Amino acid sequence: MYLLPAIDILDGKAVRLERGDYAKVTVYHDDPALQAQLFEEDGADWVHVVDLDGARTGEPQNIAVIERILQRTKLKVEVGGGVRTLDTCRRLADAGVARMVLGTALVKDPDMAQAAREEFGPDMLSAGIDADRHDVKVEGWVQGAGVDALQLAATMRDFGFEHMMYTDIARDGMRTGISAAAYVEMAQAFGNPVIASGGIAMLADITELARVSDDIEGIIVGRAIYEGAFSVKDAVAACAGTLRADADFLQDLETPIEIDS
Repeated sequence: MYLLPAIDILDGKAVRLERGDYAKVTVYHDDPALQAQLFEEDGADWVHVVDLDGARTGEPQNIAVIERILQRTKLKVEVGGGVRTLDTCRRLADAGVARMVLGTALVKDPDMAQAAREEFGPDMLSAGIDADRHDVKVEGWVQGAGVDALQLAATMRDFGFEHMMYTDIARDGMRTGISAAAYVEMAQAFGNPVIASGGIAMLADITELARVSDDIEGIIVGRAIYEGAFSVKDAVAACAGTLRADADFLQDLETPIEIDS
């Protein structure tokens, strides 16, 4: 597993939303590029960037900000939010991003998703599934898609996607902890490990996901890092399984993880 600290960009600033609600915004840094640099200095190799303006409007609004992140750091940058056309994919690829997340397009324009998969290959693309329980949300989480998340994951497997980001909307931005079983269930439907997003509150949540690391490719963390629950350095170590064994913040993780049948 690897860590992807999150930078959500709204009006040019690094923010976090509460459960995707644009009316509940917390600004954490005025300069997303500087924030990315701080993440890199603390040991991150990846950063997950969401263009919240693009997610809401359907077209990227912050490519210039993303370019500054790429110029100021050596981070591998994963970008989502408003990635709904092949032209947008080409612009992001030309800018130098490592991976692009398709979300709304998976539901509303599956032909585009398939064409992107054929043009850019599986390494540069991720299927982004955001769901409140199993109900997929699109258009920046403001619309229900009427699609079951597990069914959509299986469809993306059939499309040939090899990366998938799954966001548990009910927990995102809430620091309420995670449901490891939900990610395992999605990974089983997808046929590949998933990138887990939503609700990471403490290092114990990361170590909980490490117990099922065969099903988890990476972990996206936002608010918990910004609000000092733990450092990027310790989160990277927890993902890599090198966090010191005597850490006093680790909780008892002996309870079996149950998957709904």
